[in-house]
Amino acid sequence: MPQRTMIDWDLAVSTATRLAGPGPVISRPEADAVVAELRAGAEKSTPLVRDFSGLDAEERSAPVLVVDRTGWIQANADAFSGILGPLVEKLRAKRGTPSNVAETVGSKVTGLEVGGLLGFMSSKVLGQFDPFYAGPGRPALTTGPNADGGSAPVAAGRLLLVAPNIVHVENELGVDPTDFRLWVCLHEETHRVQFTAVPWMREHIQGLIEGLVGSVDLDPGKVAELLGEGVRRIGEVLGGNDEVSLLDLFATPEQREVMDRVTGVMSLLEGHADVVMDGVGPAVIPTVDTIRAKFDKRRRGGSYLDRVLRRLLGLDAKMAQYRDGAAFVRRVVDVVGMNGFNAVWAEPGNLPDKAEIGDPGAWVRRVHG
Repeated sequence: MPQRTMIDWDLAVSTATRLAGPGPVISRPEADAVVAELRAGAEKSTPLVRDFSGLDAEERSAPVLVVDRTGWIQANADAFSGILGPLVEKLRAKRGTPSNVAETVGSKVTGLEVGGLLGFMSSKVLGQFDPFYAGPGRPALTTGPNADGGSAPVAAGRLLLVAPNIVHVENELGVDPTDFRLWVCLHEETHRVQFTAVPWMREHIQGLIEGLVGSVDLDPGKVAELLGEGVRRIGEVLGGNDEVSLLDLFATPEQREVMDRVTGVMSLLEGHADVVMDGVGPAVIPTVDTIRAKFDKRRRGGSYLDRVLRRLLGLDAKMAQYRDGAAFVRRVVDVVGMNGFNAVWAEPGNLPDKAEIGDPGAWVRRVHG
């Protein structure tokens, strides 16, 4: 495939795997028990999420994969290679086909860079719903038989639960393992329900990604100007500005506008999942309050180097998405109830932008008058 010649994905995966390490060492029977409990937790979560959120989503619309760090790395390398395909083609059209030597060297360099990113993140992620995974030879949205023998939409996607990271965090926090595993499953299952109950969401986010890719300007002069500005602003990151990431450093004004829309959507999805997992929690997870308090404290911790890397990679911005998105959801539900909040899923125009995430009342006035 063309994109493999510009980014050596095999090298990226092998590099990331070496950097990630295996995670905590446990016996085979213990590992089997963790896998079984996570699978059961994901299945148990579906009706709990559906009843609390009011979102109607079929069960088992996406496979549940309990993976190790290498499995997560491979899954995300596959996803990135697909998402970056249009940008690679744009680069080729602009620059022409480079020599074999130049392309080989370049692919190795970018493979190492991507591998470093995946390796760092592979030890941080507890779970993930990948809405763009369709499976070999399967389109993003297919139809299959329903209970009456007719055809019904079958959502794409897959839910990944990273077992070694979940075990590591539950040990580090000293929380009840069974409660913590179900708590994580509730969050990730909420994302599956979101994308299943709101079938246009996948295409909407894909369109935003394509908008970012389409806005990439390959003019050497403009690239140099952005690099100069980015280098200057790296000092802001080192100085503690949590709002700046690598994307912010090198983005154009047009890209930042799209990124604000992406931020609004992702804050909504992450915040909603946090509200659901905590809202469902008391009925089925006795220690949910303890877990939340310890987990939030852990999110704010880390070494200086870890905090700088999180800022540069945008991970601190993702933490803000959980916090700000959850505050938005809770405030809207307080004002108009869960049914009123669920108007957010009716159409893309009802999604909040970044400004409305910070001002829930503005969203209520716009959508509900």
